[in-house]
This record gives sequence, C-alpha cells and structure tokens, in this order.
Amino acid sequence: EGALIPLLHEAQELYGYLPMKVQKMIAKGLDIPLEEVYGVVTFYSNFSLNPKGKYKIQVCLGTACYVRGASTIVDKLHEKLGINVGDCTEDGLFSLEACRCIGACGLAPVMAINGKVYGRLKPDDIDDIIDEYRNK
Repeated sequence: EGALIPLLHEAQELYGYLPMKVQKMIAKGLDIPLEEVYGVVTFYSNFSLNPKGKYKIQVCLGTACYVRGASTIVDKLHEKLGINVGDCTEDGLFSLEACRCIGACGLAPVMAINGKVYGRLKPDDIDDIIDEYRNK
C-alpha cells in the first residue's frame, strides 16, 4: 500500500511518460486493477500519458495570463510547431502543455521552456524564442 505513486514517478523518470504498457506492468506487479493505475495517472497533472519533448513548453492559462492574451500565445505555438496542447513534435524537440499558474502573474502572459520563464509575451515573440531552441 502506498507504493503506486512513487512507482509511477520512478517509471515516468525512466520512460519520460507513462504509456499503457508501463501502466499494465505496474498494475500486474502491484496486483491492483489497471483502472486504479490509470485513474491515478490521469488524476495527477504531473503524470503524462504522452511523450515529452527535449524542450517542455508550458503556457500559463491562469486568470492574469488568460486575460492578457495567453490563448494567442498557444495559437502561435500551435502554428509554429504544428502540435496541439498535450502533444510532442515528431522530431521530439518540443512538447506543449497548458498550466494553471507559473507564479509570474506580473509578467503575464507567461510561458516557460524547461523552467526558463518568458514574460510579457506577444505572438510575434514566439518565432525567435522557438528558433533559439531549435538552433541549440
């Protein structure tokens, strides 16, 4: 009892996400229903069912960011990267996530790439930021 969440963290660290194959192995190993494992994975936002890119982009959709145009930032990232929220680019470089708050409301709208925060964003800023990471 109590081993599921630490085991899920460990598996996600190892695989980068939690595909169904891994969830089935965990359920079998702990002798619990797959539904219970899947329920925990989908309940907690820090677990992912999809692969993550080398560069994890998080766009804040909290109130301050949303009011100041965060949805236009998401739209521009979708256009630039060709992926939706929750997806990863085919080359494995970028994944796109929406989050509720990054904690930089005074800089709204905000996004973070692997923890580096970019604030007071306009859609026109996205091309240069993404190109910087593509050229690393």
